[in-house]
Amino acid sequence: MNTTIDLTLPDGWSAREPDERDIARLAQLRADHTRSVIGRGTPDVSLVLSEVIGQGSLTRRQVIALDPDGLARGWAVAHDRAAGRSLIGVVVDPDLSAAVADPVAAGLFAWAGRAVDSFVSLRGLDFTQLDSGAYALDPRQRAWLAQAGYRQVRSWLQMSRPVQALEKVPGVLPEARPGVQIRRVRKHANGVPIGRDVRTVHRMLEESFADHFNSYRESFPEFISRQREDPGHQWDHWWLAFIDGTDTEDGVPAGALVSTVLPPDSSGAQGSYVDYLGVHARARGRGVAKALLHTVIADAAARGRNRVGLEVDADSPTQADGIYRSLGWETSYVTESWHQTRARDTDSERSETTP
Repeated sequence: MNTTIDLTLPDGWSAREPDERDIARLAQLRADHTRSVIGRGTPDVSLVLSEVIGQGSLTRRQVIALDPDGLARGWAVAHDRAAGRSLIGVVVDPDLSAAVADPVAAGLFAWAGRAVDSFVSLRGLDFTQLDSGAYALDPRQRAWLAQAGYRQVRSWLQMSRPVQALEKVPGVLPEARPGVQIRRVRKHANGVPIGRDVRTVHRMLEESFADHFNSYRESFPEFISRQREDPGHQWDHWWLAFIDGTDTEDGVPAGALVSTVLPPDSSGAQGSYVDYLGVHARARGRGVAKALLHTVIADAAARGRNRVGLEVDADSPTQADGIYRSLGWETSYVTESWHQTRARDTDSERSETTP
C-alpha cells in the first residue's frame, strides 16, 4: 500500500517505504558505509530482511531516499525499542558528494524525528529518548547528528577475540571457580525455552545493569520480542550463572549471558557475538564474568566459529574492558552513542483531531 511520505530531498529525488525489492540494495548500502569508515564491511542480507519485511519490521518505521534514477541512496529507520526509548538509524551512500548527501541526511533525520512522534503519542508518553550513533572516525555522520540536534554522550569499544579449535576441549580453558555454576537456558522437548529460565535471564540483566550508563527498565515482552528479531538469535546461546545458595535448585542466580550468531566474515566462517553479559552485584568478584566468557568461547570453538565479538562501554565503571583484554579481546573500532530528547507534540495532535 502506497503512503504519502513527508520528506524534504534534492530536486528530482523521491521517497517511499522499503519493501522486498530493496533488501539487497539496502544491505549493500549499509556495508558500503561501514567499509568507507573502518575499511571493511560485508552485506548482512538476513539482518536487513528481518528489519524491512521480517519480525523486526513490526516495531519500525522506515523510509528510503531514491535518486533521480530510482536508486536507493539513503535509508532512515525509527525503531520503537521500548517505552521511552527510540533508536534512529540513518545511512547515506558514501559515494554522494557533500552537496547532495547533506540535504539527504537532513531530510532523513527530520523524517525520523516525526516518526518517533507517533511512538510517543501511541504510548501516551510525554517524551522519549532518541538514540542514534556513529563510528568515532566518521566526521560526516557526526556532523549530521549534531546538526539534527543530537549530542554525543558515550563511546563504545567494539572488540573481537579469535577462537582456537583446541578451546573446545574440556580443560583447555579455565574451569569456573568453586561455588560458581554455569548452564544453558533449559528447553522443553519441543524446543521452546522454559519460561522460568528466560525470565531469570531478563531479571539478571535488568538488575545487573541498574547502575550502568543509560539504564532503563525494559519490559519482559519487549526484551523477548527484540531478541527474537535478530536473525542470529538461538535459544541455546543463552546461559545462566549461579553461586552457592538456596534460592533455587541451582543456587542463587548470579548473572546471565545472551549471545547470537555472527554472519560469515570474508573467510566464510561464522562467529559468536555477546549481546549481553550481566553479573549481579551480589556475585561480583567471584569470577562469574570470566566463567560465562569462557563458556561462550568454548561453545564457539565447538561450533567451528573463528571469533567472538562484543561491545563494551569505554568508560565502564566496572572496567570491563580490562577483563576482556586479559582474555584475548582487542578493540577493532570505536562507536559513539548520540542522544536527543523529543517531547510529545501536543500541538500537532490537536491539529489532527480538530474538525
